[in-house]
Amino acid sequence: MFNIRKHTVFPEEFPEAWASDWGEDEFGLWMAFTYKGVRQAFRWCEPGTFLMGSPTDERERYDDELQHEVTLTKGFWIADTPVTQALWQVVMGENPSDFKGGDRPVETVSWDDAQAFIAKMNGLKVELKLCLPTEAQWEYACRAGTTTPFSWGDQIDSTLVNFDGTEPYNKGGSSKYRKQTVEVKALPCNDWGLYQMHGNVWEWCQDWYGEYPSVPVADPRGPESAMWRVLRGGSWAYSGRVCRSALHTHGVPFDRINNFGFRLARGH
Repeated sequence: MFNIRKHTVFPEEFPEAWASDWGEDEFGLWMAFTYKGVRQAFRWCEPGTFLMGSPTDERERYDDELQHEVTLTKGFWIADTPVTQALWQVVMGENPSDFKGGDRPVETVSWDDAQAFIAKMNGLKVELKLCLPTEAQWEYACRAGTTTPFSWGDQIDSTLVNFDGTEPYNKGGSSKYRKQTVEVKALPCNDWGLYQMHGNVWEWCQDWYGEYPSVPVADPRGPESAMWRVLRGGSWAYSGRVCRSALHTHGVPFDRINNFGFRLARGH
């Protein structure tokens, strides 16, 4: 019933006028824009129903991960990587990141900073309609049709995820701790062609942080207001536990930390 992805529900318009290039591959449909020589690709995620959060028997889960059924009634485009320093630089004219490298994710950016970047990009090319993904969209894309703790299954190591490999998940074997970010395509993508949904940098989502509903919901967007914005995915500085698909945490919208980044989406 859940997480079965078939490449049959096409977006209303494909390709769109803003796209510099586009196509379909083993992961599905994609489109990209290019701005001042820097390219960002997006993957098409079809409408679907999935179980958000974690089951009660998932090892090392947190209490705020109440599992519930979510239906996304509309497909959406989501960036195949976090925003790179190269893209941030050509748009914003500076680079706040601690770990420099054009193909590394931009970091040390707050939720407010991400909104400023998005507003500037949309002002330059209004048809892009950029935004942050909702938390439900983020987890749906991260899981890529899976129900396990990670999109690769029950375990990870540093060949798959950039995290503190000395603190493995659920008694896994120790692996490399890089103590810094890596390039956004340095490690494998998931089955939907999305890179580093686990680890490298935390990713801001659009939603305010709050408790999950206990009943099935459609197109959730979190509470109307709260103290914190949602962060997802874990980072280079954190253990395997917090890199799980279901990990549901938060940050103050103005916080800038060198493991905070973000990923673009379109159309809500």
